[in-house]
Amino acid sequence: MKSERQKKILEIIARENVETQNQLIEALSKEGVVSTQATLSRDIRELHLVKETVGDGSYRYVVSGKDSFFDHDQRLKKIFRESVVDYDLAQNLLVIKTLPGLADAACAALDSMEIPNLVGSIAGDDTAFVAMRDNAAAEYFYHEIEKLL
Repeated sequence: MKSERQKKILEIIARENVETQNQLIEALSKEGVVSTQATLSRDIRELHLVKETVGDGSYRYVVSGKDSFFDHDQRLKKIFRESVVDYDLAQNLLVIKTLPGLADAACAALDSMEIPNLVGSIAGDDTAFVAMRDNAAAEYFYHEIEKLL
């Protein structure tokens, strides 16, 4: 439930300029997700969301440090450390095994980052497939995960 809510939050702020927590609660509600202000505040903190200025002087929520890779994104490290149980490399694909129900959260974290050569990811319940542009990129990413875990 928490991972689904946080995934929705990331989706909403990626496509809409959300300036306040009330706007985010309303947007979540339209997506069928009920949330309290206290829960939303915790989600914002855990997802490392910050407000940035938009051209017209208003603000919007964004993921802090979105341009960084592994060394600067504590959220991604936390999700991986707490959920990944195994991983393997198959040419340009990484297969990531997680605790039950957490593959989706791991993919949401990966997809929200600007990871070089990441083409996309697909999540099941406890397995994620991460497609990299080529074998070399997949091997590099594999070693980054190895360092992280």
